[in-house]
Amino acid sequence: MAFAAHEVVIDRDAMTVYGFLMDGMNNALWRSGVRSISLKAGVQGENGAVYQQTLNGPGGRPIAADFQITESRPGAEVRFAVVAGPARPTGGYYLSTEGKTTRLRFALELHPKGLQKLMGGMIQKTMEAEVAQLEQLKTVIESRPAA
Repeated sequence: MAFAAHEVVIDRDAMTVYGFLMDGMNNALWRSGVRSISLKAGVQGENGAVYQQTLNGPGGRPIAADFQITESRPGAEVRFAVVAGPARPTGGYYLSTEGKTTRLRFALELHPKGLQKLMGGMIQKTMEAEVAQLEQLKTVIESRPAA
C-alpha cells in the first residue's frame, strides 16, 4: 500500500475551506498537474458528484483521473475516490478549527495492483508530491477576500 499525507493551517474558517474543497472545479486552481476538469455527473459541490479530470502524465501525456466525492461532513471532511485512469487512489481532506484558522490534512492511499506493484517507489513519490500541493491551496484560499 502507498500512503501520503500533508497538513497546512489556513487563515480562513473551516466552512470556507470546506466549500472550496467540495467544488472539484477548484482543483485546477491549486493542483499543477490538472489539464482540464469538468462536472461529469451529479451536482457540483455535493456528495456523489463525479468530475472528469485529465492530468499531465509521464512525458506530458494526458491521463484520465476522474474522481467522485464519496462522502462529506460540512466543515470537517471531504472524501473522494478516483474512478477512472491507471491509478485509483482514495483520499480525503480533514479539517479542524483552530481559533480563526483551519488545520487541513490531505491524505491519499493506493493499493497497487498488477504491474503497479513494481512501481512502488515512483507511485509513493508521485503521491507525496500531490499532497504537498496543499501549500498552493493555502495560498489560493488566503489570497481571496475573507467572508
